[in-house]
Amino acid sequence: MSLIINTPPAESDLWVPVPAAGEVWNTHTIHTHYFGFSVPEAQIGVFIYVRYQPVFGLCSGGVCIFQGLDNLRPLDIEHNNFVVTMPYPQVQGGVIETANGLRLEFIELGRKVRLSYRSADGKTAFDIVQTATTPLLPRGHVMPGEDRDADPGMKPGGSEQFMHCVGELQLNGQTHRVDCYPVRDRSWRQIRTEDEVEYPPVGWSPMYFGADLSFNQIGYESPDADPVWKDAFTVDPAKPSHYFAWVVRNGEPRNIVRVRRKVLRYHPQLFAAIEQDIEAEDTSGEIYRFHGQAIAMAQLPSWPNNLFIDSVYRWTDAKGQVAHCAYQEAWYHRFQRHMRARRLQA
Repeated sequence: MSLIINTPPAESDLWVPVPAAGEVWNTHTIHTHYFGFSVPEAQIGVFIYVRYQPVFGLCSGGVCIFQGLDNLRPLDIEHNNFVVTMPYPQVQGGVIETANGLRLEFIELGRKVRLSYRSADGKTAFDIVQTATTPLLPRGHVMPGEDRDADPGMKPGGSEQFMHCVGELQLNGQTHRVDCYPVRDRSWRQIRTEDEVEYPPVGWSPMYFGADLSFNQIGYESPDADPVWKDAFTVDPAKPSHYFAWVVRNGEPRNIVRVRRKVLRYHPQLFAAIEQDIEAEDTSGEIYRFHGQAIAMAQLPSWPNNLFIDSVYRWTDAKGQVAHCAYQEAWYHRFQRHMRARRLQA
């Protein structure tokens, strides 16, 4: 049974509008493009991001490349070229370029994109092509508070899609072949205020096992899973712990009606989940079980009152199939202070 509706049009790949003359938009309106890829055998993750601020005519973003699990600060990673303030990119012939060397070329809208980058010193670069393996699927908000602050009149939205990624990465002079199945994600016309939100950490867990099975969800750890934050936050146990979730089963997209996520181990210094189990049920009643463990992890740039973690996870399903994909978490001041206090008391 497939209930996913309002599939984004292919041209949404290039939706980065700015206010028309006389229009007044919330100053916190943003659009985003996220891409990523990994080299699992080398424990490498790549984060590619553009955050558009149309009211101000500015953007931020760039390329972050991390390796292994001991990246406690953005400057610990192998390559960090994330610029907070850049000119607003122009869309020219399906191409978006940023001032710090990132180029997004949409070869076929809704299906195929070429990503290229070269650092100023020439030691780090990539040239890859990502081709869709699933439909372009709709999603709602990502960050806590966006649902509260959204302006329906602006028609906010977002999309996600799994891709087959092939090409080459040169990292600090060393060349790596790239052949993986990451997810891409974007937002448009969302209102992201950057205000403190009293909310448990949220986790985003895409995974692609093949044409027969791909899955994603975003939400907090299930309250009945004895989360480490249970004494710091109050959540309604009757409400779903996920914002949105979906599965593509043998080519058929389905909504997910239930997610139970349990974190088994946390990174001792980053405080992010490094091992976890997920159980999910779709609209047809089929149940899925996944076990995941981080093989690479890093704190990456975000706004000052928010902490953002990206990682590469190795996921297995109930049949033993293996997937490598990004797992991302974000949280605010209360969770960080709670985990610091626990560590000091240990």
